[in-house]
Amino acid sequence: MTQIIQSFSEISGMYDAAFVDLWGCMHDGVRAFPDAVAAMQAFRAGGGKVIFVTNAPRARKDVARQIAGLGIPDDSWDAIATSGDSARAAMFRGVVGDKVWFIGQDFDQTFFDPMALIEDPAEIVQTSLEEAEGIVCCGPEDPHADPAVYRPQFLYAKQKGLKLLCANPDIVVDRGESREWCAGALAALYTEMGGESLYFGKPHPPIYDLARQRLSALDGVQRNPAIICIGDGIATDVQGAMGEDLDCLFITGGLAARETGTRDGAPDPDKLEAYLGEAMMSPLYSTGFLR
Repeated sequence: MTQIIQSFSEISGMYDAAFVDLWGCMHDGVRAFPDAVAAMQAFRAGGGKVIFVTNAPRARKDVARQIAGLGIPDDSWDAIATSGDSARAAMFRGVVGDKVWFIGQDFDQTFFDPMALIEDPAEIVQTSLEEAEGIVCCGPEDPHADPAVYRPQFLYAKQKGLKLLCANPDIVVDRGESREWCAGALAALYTEMGGESLYFGKPHPPIYDLARQRLSALDGVQRNPAIICIGDGIATDVQGAMGEDLDCLFITGGLAARETGTRDGAPDPDKLEAYLGEAMMSPLYSTGFLR
């Protein structure tokens, strides 16, 4: 049974580092959560390290710029590991070929910026689906449209045997009060149709490997640090933490606020247990919001 806590400070002293989700925990896509920022500042002041681990399909420098604009200051984190960086590295190693059909919005074009650390990178060219050797998906062109609009293209791609590189395994996110589809919804559809999707963000191992690399590169990090994962996605943050055998603090007031009956900063214990039981997930701790 998960333990419901009121604030991260109740347990933070047991951990050397926190792998913290951004969207739904630190911000809502529109503005930062002040209590979450204060909690991370306090954790760092006590010697803890904060690694933001996000399924954003962009490079960490772009994410750093974005969160600063949302009101998350530099003194609340130490490093950032993004699904985008993990997926970009795979793309430049040629996992979906040199010619790719791109699905995403204009601001996602930074996904194709060069990566200096990749030796002899593939020369990636964006092309039509008919000429493509693979698919790169950062998200739907219209995040409010039903992912099923891609069925005709996906049927053709499957018949060609194209692999789909998913830069963001999230199915949905909430931008303020509006829910939007993410790349994970398209990848799930492609897989359902018989295509092959490649994932690099949470809950899959590559992004945790990257997060550990970013953590180990920091000054003052001991060997085998005690790490806790913090997130609001049951199928990404919680499942990923369990797969990595890491403790997890589940933020119930994000994507699962309705299902967990989260009100006035706390989940309904019975609804929370029912939700976790149905999902077959068991985070060590749960709380309404990160604070």
